[in-house]
Amino acid sequence: MAATAPAPAQLDQLCVNTIRTLSMDAVQQANSGHPGTPMALAPLGHRLFTRHMKHDPKDPHWADRDRFVLSCGHASMLLYSLLHLSGYDVSLDDLRNFRQLHSPTAGHPERGEVPGVEFTTGPLGQGVASAVGMALAERMLAAHFNRPGHEVVDHRTWVIASDGDLMEGVSGESASLAGHLALDRLVVFWDDNRITIDGTTEITFTEDVAARYESYGWQVLRLDDVDDLEAIDAVVADAIADTARPTLVVTRTHIGIGSPRQDTPKAHGEPLGVENVRITKENYGWPADETFLVPDAVRTAYADVATRGADAGAAWDSTMTDYVAAHPELAEEYRRRMHGELPAGWADDLIAESFEDAKAAATRQSSGRALALLTPRLPELVGGSADLAASNNTDIADGGDVTATSYDARNLRYGIREHAMAAITNGIHAHGGLRAFGATFLIFSDYMRPAIRLSALMGLPSIWVFTHDSVFLGEDGPTHQPIEQLAALRAIPNLLVLRPAEANETLAAWKVAIEQTDRPVALALTRQGLEPFRYGDGSKLRGAEVERGGYVLRESTGDGAPAVILIATGSEVHLALAAAELLEGDGTPTRVVSMPSTELFLEQPREWRDFVLPPAVRARVTVEAATTFGWERFAGDFGATVGIDRFGLSAPGAQAAEALGITVDAVVDAAHRSLATVHGEG
Repeated sequence: MAATAPAPAQLDQLCVNTIRTLSMDAVQQANSGHPGTPMALAPLGHRLFTRHMKHDPKDPHWADRDRFVLSCGHASMLLYSLLHLSGYDVSLDDLRNFRQLHSPTAGHPERGEVPGVEFTTGPLGQGVASAVGMALAERMLAAHFNRPGHEVVDHRTWVIASDGDLMEGVSGESASLAGHLALDRLVVFWDDNRITIDGTTEITFTEDVAARYESYGWQVLRLDDVDDLEAIDAVVADAIADTARPTLVVTRTHIGIGSPRQDTPKAHGEPLGVENVRITKENYGWPADETFLVPDAVRTAYADVATRGADAGAAWDSTMTDYVAAHPELAEEYRRRMHGELPAGWADDLIAESFEDAKAAATRQSSGRALALLTPRLPELVGGSADLAASNNTDIADGGDVTATSYDARNLRYGIREHAMAAITNGIHAHGGLRAFGATFLIFSDYMRPAIRLSALMGLPSIWVFTHDSVFLGEDGPTHQPIEQLAALRAIPNLLVLRPAEANETLAAWKVAIEQTDRPVALALTRQGLEPFRYGDGSKLRGAEVERGGYVLRESTGDGAPAVILIATGSEVHLALAAAELLEGDGTPTRVVSMPSTELFLEQPREWRDFVLPPAVRARVTVEAATTFGWERFAGDFGATVGIDRFGLSAPGAQAAEALGITVDAVVDAAHRSLATVHGEG
């Protein structure tokens, strides 16, 4: 490479080619990955990171940084290269170990593994949708905390998205809402390379994307040549100038640019090959025999990124100092929220609440009561429903509705967009400063599953409120009656599922949900009314019991161990209690265990688990108005299960449950079968 300092244009091209060759080399060395898109997008990434984004590589968690989301996560080497060059804690060895065991530079960017990765992407569409949540969080926090002359929340969200991202429905759902809410701090660059794995986009994707986004209420700009760096600057200026709309930039690129595979599907998802890498480097004027080369001039140029980032951070620190002096209470509240700290006494009202003398109520109603108790003490708690707020009981009283002209509110109206709701909720949490929930019927959790899974993978404390949790919802029938959903949610690692049995457990479940810092929570709640438990010991919130996941709700009579244990969740705990009375009347000592969370129960010390479910008591019955799948671990070899391993049916709730075998008699019969099995084995 030339020893003399290159001219500015030559230096920019040198930086761009460095990103391209690092991407090629990493994919080739791993013999796995996607080289073509990082190569194509290198000029855009270079210009954003060096000139337009506000970020500090030495302080990647700076609260007022711009957020960058690479929605096309398969192009991860673009992001890793930019982070490495910019001075984030991503080493050249990390690039060399791309896609290798225990390397932070995974095949797709993973939040928490690499500093500067704001969101885990790879499932297409999720990055775009979650970026809407980040941009929304920025506007909501700005509206609440900023004061004239003290704009402590003032940043943007930048996204690079692929054709595949914009094909996925979740991106359309979220983009529609982003336009409706006029999220002008959101800029999405659509990589219009016209290539998919199966061929060109002409075989499936011929719609007028620009017109679609214009109809959503977005500003649509065009960047006809991504290698024209001045054109990038101009389009960014135009995007920033529009203060009423989010912006989509139609960005024309050439996948695998400069390689023998340029503009072909072969450039997408496999290494270029040793010979093609050599040819491509020669086309770039690059030393063909060197790998992972970063010229000194590029190092020097990118050192300015860290300098500018530190200067921007220092300027913000000065702004915060003035803000603290002028608005000390607001400043402390902002600090607390951005650090994820809960305020003192946040659960006091929950703990003080008692349902001992209350009438029967659906747990969705008790959940609404919990929200009413929590929201005055947790101003950061926001959320909404997918057009079911009244049914989900999730409206925040006096919280106002977030609109394009009023961001300082707490109720989010998502419309019938379950998937976008979930992804946006994740984006709000990834941004920080707010705690968010999303609500719908349990059956529609299926629409949300990809985003729920990502919340669990990233350890985001998103809260999912699912009502109408069983066949007891009745006449809406099998399309609306969840059967396999509870088991499917419980199968997601790091997702905490809570199915409370009545009002007291519901309040405790909300307390558990708010206390989570590194995993999401799903609350499964009833439509039908349930009597509150009459504990008779003066206790109110059953927090300790629910926090353990499962506990002894009703002990058997007599001095010895129970003969049979009934294990139930949610509304079926009441069936188990009634069945226990009948069994005890027949002389069968029966224990009832309420198990609102199997995950929490399995996390308890063995001493607690063996206390609640003594191994010596082998006669057991599990009871849940859902698939029996998964309950065998608690029923054991001699137990029985009462559940539903078929779709539901349309009838009034009680009639549907009886026809499907979810009855007190069914529980009693199952107990007798289990006892007979134990005795027969003995």
